[in-house]
Amino acid sequence: QVQLVESGGGLVQPGGSLRLSCAASGFSLVDYAIGWFRHAPGKDYEGVSCIKIIDSSTYYADSVKGRFTVSRDNAKKSVYLQMNSLKPDDTAVYYCAASGHHHACPQFVGYDNWGQGTQVTVSS
Repeated sequence: QVQLVESGGGLVQPGGSLRLSCAASGFSLVDYAIGWFRHAPGKDYEGVSCIKIIDSSTYYADSVKGRFTVSRDNAKKSVYLQMNSLKPDDTAVYYCAASGHHHACPQFVGYDNWGQGTQVTVSS
């Protein structure tokens, strides 16, 4: 079955960096888009970035543009989110999710399969 496992979260000071990983199994990654979402207490879920595996096209929300970079390694069936210049407002649980919908990225449609999430805390 489709399985996504995130890793790489943690505690970092403002201005620091983290790289999140999303390991996929149980499906052909090339047929999907992978989205990164975050959920902070008291806020709605936010789609922060996505990547279409077939052509590597990407999208970034304005809140992270210029600071976050999404990439993929087909051989490792993994997608990464490099997060630089982190701010306290980036504190949230980060999830990766998969969608085979043709409007998956950048419209964030059809994300039915989610990982368990990884906590990112930006604090001094």
